[in-house]
Amino acid sequence: MSIFSVSIGKEHLRFTAAHFIAFRGFREPLHGHTYQVKVTVSGPVGPDGYVVDFLVLKKVAEEECARLHFSTLLPQQSDCLRIDATASQVTVQCEDGTSFVFPRQDVCLLPLVHSSSEEIAQYLLSRLRERLKEARGNTIQTIAVMVEDIPGQEAVCREAFVA
Repeated sequence: MSIFSVSIGKEHLRFTAAHFIAFRGFREPLHGHTYQVKVTVSGPVGPDGYVVDFLVLKKVAEEECARLHFSTLLPQQSDCLRIDATASQVTVQCEDGTSFVFPRQDVCLLPLVHSSSEEIAQYLLSRLRERLKEARGNTIQTIAVMVEDIPGQEAVCREAFVA
């Protein structure tokens, strides 16, 4: 049986977001990227001639990127940031004494330890996997998400796809 790969990663599959990496004894300055995303799924062709319908894959990936667009990405599971969110604002207290206050609508709280490209790729993969499980007739066996934070610098997360 042949295995096929289907990829999407056009110009519109991106998001602009601010973030900073923090771990014990270190904190980057707050800065931003225009992240480019590419999604690749692999598997046999199903009875309808697809691994997954391109339109479904594109729609789901675009919606997930849109959720992150123009936001500040904050890792909720950090061991060196204290994040307090209310309906109107998010306050971040860093280990080094620095603090930030953001409007709540400008923040995306993510279930991550760090807002690195690697963890963002894994987060997007988990979101896409859950949403693609519902795609009618998909025969996906593996899924990979690439997140590029600057041209030529990318992180890729790959997993078996369990429907």
